[in-house]
Amino acid sequence: MILLESHNVIIQTTLNDRLTKPSSLDVQFVDYDGVRFRMSTVERKTQILLSMHIRCWDELVTYGALKVLQREYGSLLAAQAEDQYNVSLLIDLEQVPAEPEAREAFIMSISLLKRNALAAPFELGFTTQKELESSEGQGELMQIHYRDEEAIYVQASADRVTVVFSTIFQEETDRIFGKVFLQEFVDARRQPSIQNAPQVLYSNRDPPLEIRHVPGLRNSDDVGYVTFVLFPRHFTNPSVASATISHIQLFRDYLHYHIKCSKAYMHSRMRHRVTEFQKVLNRAKTEVATGERKTVSGRTMVSR
Repeated sequence: MILLESHNVIIQTTLNDRLTKPSSLDVQFVDYDGVRFRMSTVERKTQILLSMHIRCWDELVTYGALKVLQREYGSLLAAQAEDQYNVSLLIDLEQVPAEPEAREAFIMSISLLKRNALAAPFELGFTTQKELESSEGQGELMQIHYRDEEAIYVQASADRVTVVFSTIFQEETDRIFGKVFLQEFVDARRQPSIQNAPQVLYSNRDPPLEIRHVPGLRNSDDVGYVTFVLFPRHFTNPSVASATISHIQLFRDYLHYHIKCSKAYMHSRMRHRVTEFQKVLNRAKTEVATGERKTVSGRTMVSR
């Protein structure tokens, strides 16, 4: 299966182009989950303002998103966000590192703006788990409503961090495909090579115990809940924790992307099969004689 990239390719490509040849810019685009971006030049061609609007911004700020962005971007973080956006970065192309590796790392960090903002509740959950190791309590249930009628729930406990995704399946076939994919997650974990992977649980309609007390949850057949159980081995090492955050926050998009790809593949196979059946039917048709018919004496028979 294809893993979706955490960074935004449009931001990466645009910055590379403007570093090569600075010019005026005003581009608006949308990322996964309805996150809106705008890149525009401000006072001069070498100064770019990157702004982002994300639906769950207020919740992310509550869980420390501003601290994470301040740590990652420092002085690039604008004191006042652009109108109709939640956060802005002011990028001076003349201050970008000249070394190729450092420049590439800088551009990559800018293109991870959405990822870094969404990382705040996960980092807070990992930190809370370390604080709870000596006790038996549970941390706060963090709710991130990043889509219409869909949310991510993160809760730390003494020995684990539980992440729950609620997702809506618009069609009956989507729900069937989703169940097959998620069952494969469960079965694949039995293989010796990936037994250290997080535990994955799936429930349809009925929410998991961790979030059953949350008001306003939908109770219908088109709702599914996916639970990931993260243990300290998945986030104790900083590099492993970073990879865990990058992968898990894209899980919903990853799931629905492969559902759509599977449906498209099956449709193409069905169209191919119909075409083959039509060829067989065409070969089965009897040929109509179009030549002249004559009697025994040699006269030509004419239809009237």
